[in-house]
Amino acid sequence: MKATKHLHDLGQSLWLDNITRELLTSGTLKRYIDEFSVTGLTSNPTIFDQAITHSSAYDEQIRRLVKLGHTGEDLFFELALEDLTKAADLFAPVHDRTAGVDGWVSLEVSPLLAHDAKSTVAEAKALHRKAGRPNLFIKIPGTKEGAAAIEEAIFSGVPVNVTLLFSRKHYLNAADAYMRGLERRLAVSLSLDVRSVASLFISRWDKATMEKAPADLRNKLGIAIGKQAYQAYRDLMDSDRWQRLENQGARPQRLLFASTGTKDPAAPDVLYISALAAPHTVNTMPENTLLAFGDHGRESGALARDGGDAEQVLTDFARAGVDLDELAADLQEEGAKSFDASWQDLLNSIESKSKSLKAA
Repeated sequence: MKATKHLHDLGQSLWLDNITRELLTSGTLKRYIDEFSVTGLTSNPTIFDQAITHSSAYDEQIRRLVKLGHTGEDLFFELALEDLTKAADLFAPVHDRTAGVDGWVSLEVSPLLAHDAKSTVAEAKALHRKAGRPNLFIKIPGTKEGAAAIEEAIFSGVPVNVTLLFSRKHYLNAADAYMRGLERRLAVSLSLDVRSVASLFISRWDKATMEKAPADLRNKLGIAIGKQAYQAYRDLMDSDRWQRLENQGARPQRLLFASTGTKDPAAPDVLYISALAAPHTVNTMPENTLLAFGDHGRESGALARDGGDAEQVLTDFARAGVDLDELAADLQEEGAKSFDASWQDLLNSIESKSKSLKAA
């Protein structure tokens, strides 16, 4: 039995952090579902930029859309929804079988709307409606500015993948926004069955401290952050506030471990997969990490309910001079800037390809 199946049977969802048109049309994604227990996927601007720039698979649709007057973000969302609705259909049996717990795909709103909650929610609603798939998450950054948009999107009935979370505090803020949205729905007698995941970024912690951490702490910070957030997640599920919502039909906002590709060439290529196995969570991983774990990964048991050695490791990093709160804020800010840059690169690539195809 593949290690991916062991992980799936433990209760963790394995999602692919990638999408390309070839992945869909070649049958590769279907094979990953069948052979590697993949039950969902995530996307981001960089993934789509790479897919569109380095492939001719989108050319015909781009030509057609340009002739119809589509440009910029509008053109991108047409391309993205074509891919993601097909992927959503592949995962529909999983979505149905798990009563909506699993089988999700994700699409990001424009980062250019990051400081405009009203416009973010309007775009989230429009994209979800246009996709016409119940298993499509709309990704909204879990920044301070994004909290109002997350709450409002949930209140509006839009499933949300809260992204760009880097710490326990960030996770709890995202969970609070989710529950506020549900509490508002409860107050007006709306269904509380609006799903969400909270995406905690892991490997960027270790990349940021690679040159600072003592040798015995190298590549341990991201895992400790994940364990600490997992304890907070489990505690929240046991809280009176959450239990009241669950008793009215709400389902948990699952903790999702993101950015789980190993950055350090000297570290195991499945480091964050083996270390963050936990039931009722998600691990979304790059394609090469998925294949590596299927080939030689080992599932060594579930995370400890209490976070295990997380607090000791975090204390050791603090003693080594790492300000964890400051680094979490920096990582989120850098992540937001990176998303903006990736988005602009994506739009530039689409504009360049549109012009070249039109000229040809």
